[in-house]
Amino acid sequence: MLTIKQITENTEAVLRGLEKKHFKNAKETIDQVIALNDKRRSTQNLLDKNLAEVNSLSRTIGQLMKEGKKEEAESARARVAELKEGNKELDAVMTQAATEMQNVLYTIPNVPYDEVPEGIGADDNVVEKMGGMETELPKDALPHWELAKKYDLIDFDLGVKITGAGFPVYKGKGAQLQRALINFFLDEARKSGYTEIMPPTVVNAASGYGTGQLPDKEGQMYHCEVDDLYLIPTAEVPVTNIYRDVILEDKQLPIMNCAYTQCFRREAGSYGKDVRGLNRLHEFSKVELVRIDKPEHSKQSHQEMLNHVEGLLQKLELPYRILRLCGGDMSFTAALCFDFEVYSEAQKRWLEVSSVSNFDTYQANRLKCRYRNADKKTELCHTLNGSALALPRIVAALLENNQTPEGIRIPKALVPYCGFDIID
Repeated sequence: MLTIKQITENTEAVLRGLEKKHFKNAKETIDQVIALNDKRRSTQNLLDKNLAEVNSLSRTIGQLMKEGKKEEAESARARVAELKEGNKELDAVMTQAATEMQNVLYTIPNVPYDEVPEGIGADDNVVEKMGGMETELPKDALPHWELAKKYDLIDFDLGVKITGAGFPVYKGKGAQLQRALINFFLDEARKSGYTEIMPPTVVNAASGYGTGQLPDKEGQMYHCEVDDLYLIPTAEVPVTNIYRDVILEDKQLPIMNCAYTQCFRREAGSYGKDVRGLNRLHEFSKVELVRIDKPEHSKQSHQEMLNHVEGLLQKLELPYRILRLCGGDMSFTAALCFDFEVYSEAQKRWLEVSSVSNFDTYQANRLKCRYRNADKKTELCHTLNGSALALPRIVAALLENNQTPEGIRIPKALVPYCGFDIID
């Protein structure tokens, strides 16, 4: 969440940023935060003043008694009692103001960087780069859901029987391809210096609030109500929360972690062609990159993550493009975000496979994730994450773009992991 310092010292800049993100009632909300902060601070000042008076009077009571000034001592005791009773009320007022302020802060999105373009939605995103291999498919090319059926790779109907729509069953070489991609992505991350983490796939509410999924995305998360736990929508949540309430040392940064997990998203309201086959699932596999860094190095970290994801797509021989997201299409928590999309030749459309984001101090402030700088003062860290990669649409593009009359060709980089070079 935004810090009070950001809001009070750079109010106009914050309002401009929130306008770029199309946050409704920005001025009213920021004014409310400032008013609650003023109330909290003024109450705290009065409380501190009263506590100082209590301490001063308490020190004099004994001396007054020694000097035989019993009436003055009793008067001082009465004043102490009065102040203590008033302090209880002041403390309650201050706590309530702080709680209300925190709750309002949770509803305010992150402020985008200046380099984030203006825009309302996906049509306003800026194409930064295009790359990869062009594909030429047979005239009778099939979409991946037909290929999955033809080669007995994925059973969507069986997934409906066992669970419901959006929970496919991978079979045979389809399951082997999934596992091959997971191992390939993890090995590539390790080669780039990332430490592998195997986190839980359910988290508590504090973890959801720490990375910003709560309260913003509460309706999109699967909630285990009896235990008040949430199925993770991405490994970002448990891995970043490793550093909640932690003070790191300067020399530990940047921290670079990766994790493979199953991910769960309700995707409420999704319908139409976007949900065919693997295009949009409720459960899917993903390898995530997470970095914790110093503010002055986070932009370099972000670029290194972008380079890593681009390298994966190049090794998979897929046509891709990189988009700089506009303010209106960015996530609630991101300050800067780039999406990677692969082209599906059979569907004639682009499929998003990764978002690589810099959150500045927004998540770190929620998490209370700090580090000691060279002057031994504590500062908020910057957090970053990105998919490297999400499997469903990668699988869809691999199946569709590599279909030949003989079968589905496997990219060279994956052959050692799959144990086969063609699906026939």
